[in-house]
Amino acid sequence: MARQKRIKSESGIYHVMLRGINKQQVFFDDDDYYVFLNSLSKCKTVSGFKLYAYCFMNNHVHLLIQECDEPIDKIFKRLGDSFIYWYNLKYDRIGGVFQGRYKSIPVEGDEYFISVLRYIHQNPVKAGIVKRCSDYEFSSYNAYFEETEIVDTEFAKELIGIKEFKRIHKEICNEHHLDIDDKHSLKLSDMDAKRIIYKRTGCKSPEEFVRLSVPKQKEYVRTLRDEGVSVRQIILFTGASQRTATLR
Repeated sequence: MARQKRIKSESGIYHVMLRGINKQQVFFDDDDYYVFLNSLSKCKTVSGFKLYAYCFMNNHVHLLIQECDEPIDKIFKRLGDSFIYWYNLKYDRIGGVFQGRYKSIPVEGDEYFISVLRYIHQNPVKAGIVKRCSDYEFSSYNAYFEETEIVDTEFAKELIGIKEFKRIHKEICNEHHLDIDDKHSLKLSDMDAKRIIYKRTGCKSPEEFVRLSVPKQKEYVRTLRDEGVSVRQIILFTGASQRTATLR
């Protein structure tokens, strides 16, 4: 089966998720978290990307990054090679640590950037691990209030200021973005699906989409399915028929 084509970000900014193989736990103790963070820091020095946010949960990782000197594929190959080598030595194992390729969603626009930033920091709060973002050790939230080299905090601070940054993090973000569903499979949120549909089709509404020729609709549907948009989302946001939306 051919790999899905990765969607290119015009801004170079991506919300990236890595998860453990078969949804298994990756980080078992503090050293695992710290070594992954150190690997990320070393990779950042070499690859030259910007890191706006991170959160390491026990079986998955969220990152908000911007590619600069190196493309995103090369960044994550470098990061994976570095961490996996140490990890396999520690646990006397072989093979990969994370499930397949990393998952990524382009982040376009300041409002969406801030929404993703907040979502990433609120992961441990929504999971019931801590009550406040500041209580979680393995995220970048506290880096916004102290001197840091690994996290690029200025962009978000310039967009909304530190007071607004604190305020929005107290309000739970109900958007799912790039998330794990109840069955633990990766899925696109409706917000992300709508962005992909608009980016690929140029249609701002279902009315515009259904005015396209049937062959064109089918072409777009196949592209959208390949990029992870569900049948439900295609029907909901394009107005395509069930028959068209289920084409492969």
